[in-house]
Amino acid sequence: MVKSKVSKVATYSILVILSIAFLFPLFWAFITAVKSPGELAKYPPTFFPKEIHWENFAKAWNSQPFTKYLINSVIVTVLAVIGMTFSSALVAYGFARFEFKGNKIMFTLLLSTMMIPWDVLVIPLYMQYNFFGWLNTLKPLIVPAYFGGAFYIFLMRQFLKTIPKDFEEAALIDGANHIQIFTRIFLPLLKPQLVLSAIMYMIVVWNDYLGPLVYISSSEKFTLPIGLSLFKGAYTTDFTSLMAITVIMTIPTIIAFFIGQKHILNNNVSAGIKG
Repeated sequence: MVKSKVSKVATYSILVILSIAFLFPLFWAFITAVKSPGELAKYPPTFFPKEIHWENFAKAWNSQPFTKYLINSVIVTVLAVIGMTFSSALVAYGFARFEFKGNKIMFTLLLSTMMIPWDVLVIPLYMQYNFFGWLNTLKPLIVPAYFGGAFYIFLMRQFLKTIPKDFEEAALIDGANHIQIFTRIFLPLLKPQLVLSAIMYMIVVWNDYLGPLVYISSSEKFTLPIGLSLFKGAYTTDFTSLMAITVIMTIPTIIAFFIGQKHILNNNVSAGIKG
């Protein structure tokens, strides 16, 4: 009994320490965002500002057309996440539930694409998008997501492999086709994996800097990460405004995680089998 209490205290102590370590950068960004320029220049830095300047957020937001950047980021993120999650689920369903010649070889080739760095692909992709006339549009940031992602396909495929064949056999006997089986049976069962993939890919797209930097040249189509970089000049950096926008940018990802975590944790496939 004593050992279990000690173990529980030790576990919670470690979790608290790790939580503080992970939350400290966000805390530091926030206090930097609400400091005055004079207090920001102090050394050693202060952990708690003497006066909180909430107007720094409005000042930073209005210094650039961040409303337009926000709209662009929302459009790109929403459309890309929808395309990535659905297409990856569809491809994963094909690899997991259909036996065909070359299945394992094709899946291995798919996984091998994860070892190719984006730096190697950027020039061929740039030439390809230039040929399509997609440069300086949001299409290069959205359309590729509709062809799935190797990691997300792997995640969903491994889950689908654990589901008994009884599910689709019963549905086929009832006269359902494979599209109906996928949309009505497997997509609901894939909900935790879909939510997890959506959150993970949302973070990737929402914080993507290199993609918009390479493919977009017009300021009207900039996304938030590009707008964030405008606070950095050749000789000086407006750290107060930089951190203010950084704090604002983290809010959607935090909200998405807290909304989706219950779906990720409630991964109960056995409930469908019992019925």
